[in-house]
Amino acid sequence: MERKDPRLLLQSAPLLHQGMTTPQAMRDVWLALLPTTLAALWFFGIGALLLLLTTVIAAVGTEWVFTPPERRKVVLGDNSAALTGLLLGLTLPPGLPLWMAFLGGVVAIGLGKTIWGGLGGNLFNPALVGRAFLLGTFPIAMTTWSPAGDPAAFFDLSASLLALPLQSPDYDAVSAATPLGLMKFQQQGTGFTRLLIGNTAGSLGETSGLLLLLGGIWLWLRRDLDWRIPAAIFASAALFSLVLFLVDGSRFPPPQATLFSGGLLLGAIYMATDPVTSPTTPRGAWIFGVGIGLLVVLIRMFGGLPEGTMYAILLMNAATPLIDRWTQPRIFGRGGRRP
Repeated sequence: MERKDPRLLLQSAPLLHQGMTTPQAMRDVWLALLPTTLAALWFFGIGALLLLLTTVIAAVGTEWVFTPPERRKVVLGDNSAALTGLLLGLTLPPGLPLWMAFLGGVVAIGLGKTIWGGLGGNLFNPALVGRAFLLGTFPIAMTTWSPAGDPAAFFDLSASLLALPLQSPDYDAVSAATPLGLMKFQQQGTGFTRLLIGNTAGSLGETSGLLLLLGGIWLWLRRDLDWRIPAAIFASAALFSLVLFLVDGSRFPPPQATLFSGGLLLGAIYMATDPVTSPTTPRGAWIFGVGIGLLVVLIRMFGGLPEGTMYAILLMNAATPLIDRWTQPRIFGRGGRRP
């Protein structure tokens, strides 16, 4: 009987099939961020929902505009643009005007992804590109924080959210300092329980360190992220902050406050692990993570801003091609390192 399959089957690498697709990986991250998103709604009300919807719609809409009609179904079907919009929204303050959030979503996809050739070609994390643009363009709006509200006031809208484009927003709520701001400018700490639960002022994604960690563990179990990167970030940031805390505990926060305040957990677990903008080798992942952790503490403690996660990740994104080049394993059968 004649065999229907060929005697010799030639295929290009990779030859192992894990059953994981890009849309599935994006959906996993969405599910991992769902508890954090719900916590943001609980603490900041319907305004948080409007912000997140705005950034997601802006990101998906921009992707649709810049994608040729014949490829829209495939490109939009991978869910990466929607995830970029969600991540961007989680890095924004609750009272940011919606038109600014929309502009940030456009920039995140337009300058952070499309201009590089689309998914897989971008050097920098698109969500952080959008946030960097907003912080540089609207520094006051991006550093005005609303206190975590009463769940009973869920449907109360801040006047600043509905500010007209190119108009100064009217903040009708009392501005609150974030835990990082309190420590940096007033040398006042924040209780660890509050940092763990998330009932503090800050970006939408700084709501609950516990929920962010649980989501990260689920992604690790799903094999959706390289565990080395967040492990290296947490270890280096904790060690560096511990040294500074032992030198002057009244000026520098303890390691647990460093890890659970600001956007470090969100950035380390959900942004630094972006497979497109992070190193591909195990040794490179460790170098990448250690660099981010050190830069975060350095910027927070000695820079002009209380937060440094965004800049640390973007700087190490820029170093990723060099890290990949110098950490490639030796080619089998050849001496020395790969050029």
